[in-house]
Amino acid sequence: MTKPIGIFDSGLGGLTVARAIAGAVPAENLVYLGDTARVPYGTRSAKTVVRYAIACAERLLSFDIKLLVVACNTASGVALGELQDRLDIPVIGVIQPGARAGVKATRTGRIGILATAGTVASGAYERAIQAENQAMNVFARSAPLFVPLAEEGWVTGEVPRLAARRYLQPLVEVDVDTIVLGCTHYPLLSETIHEVAAELLGHDVTIVDSAEATAAALTSMLDLPATPDQTAGALEILVTDLPGQFGAAASRFLGKAVGALDIQVIDL
Repeated sequence: MTKPIGIFDSGLGGLTVARAIAGAVPAENLVYLGDTARVPYGTRSAKTVVRYAIACAERLLSFDIKLLVVACNTASGVALGELQDRLDIPVIGVIQPGARAGVKATRTGRIGILATAGTVASGAYERAIQAENQAMNVFARSAPLFVPLAEEGWVTGEVPRLAARRYLQPLVEVDVDTIVLGCTHYPLLSETIHEVAAELLGHDVTIVDSAEATAAALTSMLDLPATPDQTAGALEILVTDLPGQFGAAASRFLGKAVGALDIQVIDL
């Protein structure tokens, strides 16, 4: 049996990354860890986030994973280097793939970032984009209400459109042509974000899903067989608290039903 891919996040959002990976490499087995007992990571110190990330990684190593995906923007921003130094397997985060995809997509060099306040304050996307191309102009804005809207399933309609108009206005004023979704919750609102941005800008805008970009980067790291395995891989879900609440919302993030029996509660 092939070794699984390990994925961790502070909570639900990383399931959009798991979904994108399952779509890109459907035969791969995945083990997902949501550290729901300590969510959110964005309000913690960098030292604490590194400690949490190491604990998540070490637990996933017990599943004999072949590759680790840090599906958390906060942990990707502050703990990726530490994990890459510690682990003997490849480790990939969500920031660099999203940044690279944004640089590739833009035509004008004006890139907007929508993320949580913590990710915006870290400057992680600006650094990653500038590392790809110093000529890029980057404009980052926080969109905190998108997280509870995604978790409640309010992804279309008047309420998310009003939130999108508020958060997108500063990016419209600087006339971005590409917007990177710098939080793993935000892909659930990508349709609304795209529609509202295009209306406000008066022209189309490219929306970059960092989850999809991460999945694409991961496939290039895997030694895939010339003839793909047609067997669908399994997804194992671990959480550190609140499995019932997690399961109800996880179904929306994964696009398929997730029952309480499909979720294992663990201690770190």
